[in-house]
This record gives sequence, C-alpha cells and structure tokens, in this order.
Amino acid sequence: MSPALPQRPRRLRQSPAVRRLVAERRLHPADLVLPVFVREGIDEPQPIEAMPGVVQHTVESLVTEARRCVDAGLGGIMLFGVPLEKDATGSGADAEDGILNVALRAVRDAVGEDLVVMADLCLDEFTDHGHCGVLDDEGRVDNDATLERYAAMGLAQARAGAHVLGLSGMMDGQVGFVREALDEAGLTDTILLAYAAKYTSALYGPFREAVQSSLVGDRATYQQDPANAMESLRELELDLAEGADIVMVKPAQPHLDVIAMAAEVSPVPVAAYQISGEYAQIKAAAERGWIDGDRAVMESLMHIRRAGAQVILTYSALDVAPLL
Repeated sequence: MSPALPQRPRRLRQSPAVRRLVAERRLHPADLVLPVFVREGIDEPQPIEAMPGVVQHTVESLVTEARRCVDAGLGGIMLFGVPLEKDATGSGADAEDGILNVALRAVRDAVGEDLVVMADLCLDEFTDHGHCGVLDDEGRVDNDATLERYAAMGLAQARAGAHVLGLSGMMDGQVGFVREALDEAGLTDTILLAYAAKYTSALYGPFREAVQSSLVGDRATYQQDPANAMESLRELELDLAEGADIVMVKPAQPHLDVIAMAAEVSPVPVAAYQISGEYAQIKAAAERGWIDGDRAVMESLMHIRRAGAQVILTYSALDVAPLL
C-alpha cells in the first residue's frame, strides 16, 4: 500500500463543485463590456465578415442591443461610430448630429443608469486619412492640434450622455487636456478611461473592417512597440498623474504580463481589451471544428482576469454571460 501523502492538491480538483468552491478568480457578467459599432446611413444591421456574429448596427438595433446588455447583467457597452463622410479633422466626431453622438443619446435614454455607457474618444473612424489625430503639413500626426480635437470630442460625448470616455488615441497629455476641458465645462462626473498601454498590433485588422478605416500605413509613431513593457508603466504613471479614473491595456492576450504589471501598481481599476483579432481567431478556429469555441473564449477571459484586469472589453460578452 502506498504511504499516505501529507498533501494532495488533486483533492481540491475532484469535482466541479469543489473546483468552483476554491477558485481563486471568478468571472461575472458585470466585469464585461461589449464593444459595438453603429453605422450611419444603413436601414438594417450589416454583418462584419472578419468578425462572425458582430454587426454594424443602426441606431435602433443598437438600442435593442444595449437593452440586451442590461438584461444579461453586463457592466457596460462601448460605442464606436462609423460615419458616412470623413474629412481631415474628423469634424463628425464632435458634431451634435454625428452618428456617435446621436447613438450615445439614444442608448443613454434607453438604459439610463442601468448600464455604463462608454464612448470611444479617437478620431480614426472620422478622418479621411485614418489616423487618430490631425496631420501637419508633412503628414505627421500633430499631437497638440489633436488634443484640441479630443477636448471638443470629449465635451460632445459627455453632453450626449456618455458615462465614460475611452481615450484611445495615444497622444501625449490627452488625459489631462480632456480632464481640464470637462472640468471647466462643469462635467466633473465624467469618467476617463485611459488607454495607458495600447500596442501597435496586427490583431486590429478585423476592427478596421468594422469601422471602414481609411488608414494607409500604420500607427507605430504613437502606439506602443510590442517589444517594450516598462514603457507601459511610464505611460500609466503619466495618465494617473493627469487624472485617469481607469487605465487599460490593449490588446489583452498578447500582453498579459503588462496587465499584471499594471495591476500590481495601479491605484485605480485596470481594464483590458480583448480586441477584434483575438475574437476572430477563436471564432475562425471554432467554425472549423479545431477547438471548442465556448471553452476557448472562457479560458481566454479567465487568463485576462487572472492577470489582474477588473474590467474586460470583449465582443463575446453577450455570448459568455449566460455561461457564467
């Protein structure tokens, strides 16, 4: 007979009930935020080929989706606008009748305080060159001119009803500039979600289809280099000093180490964005029968949660909520 072992870790893995009891991390629908696209000038939702199950919404179908989020117990919804017309300065981004601001008002009217309504604060969907800011005469992104546009956009989104502004453009000083503009306008309750670590990545491809991006080239001069991790902590520190209420790492799965580093030092909640390419990889493999899609997405989200993210943006939010 084998000698009794003083410790047998397998005892705590012997059944689903025991494993559930001793789980170190848990996922809850309230941890999840659903990113959504609303497109101007369409009469019915349009499927996005590279993102199976995701669509470009009409304002009406978006309101229905927001109500589904409330019913599912999700934490929030993040809106991205797809305008009919674009120009060099992204003038549709802060126009009162711009698609994103119209959609924000409609969603906020529908859900009130039952769901956190978030808005993407970036110009890339609205510019004819596809960059996240205003370009100078030499075709480079002008950081300080872009901050002025971000401030105008932030004021428009806050007035349209957004609880949270997602500062995703990676311009230096963007958090402080927008915070000051909001405070001067008396919009002091508006929450700023800073994309403290937004890496340049090949995994944004499906998103660019979703927003019909006009980008030629890349954004490597302002998004972060995937080779660098400590740089993210410097960015995080700056964003916190400027008044960020939440900080985010994007993409999530390739940068779990950065999520963990941020969670270790951040005095504010840490979010992570499971981006379009991460979603598409799981969907494509599942459609081919190579993996169990539900298990794979649940596993991927648990990795992000275990790394330290308190808030997770994922296109799978409505799919996984019933499984939690």
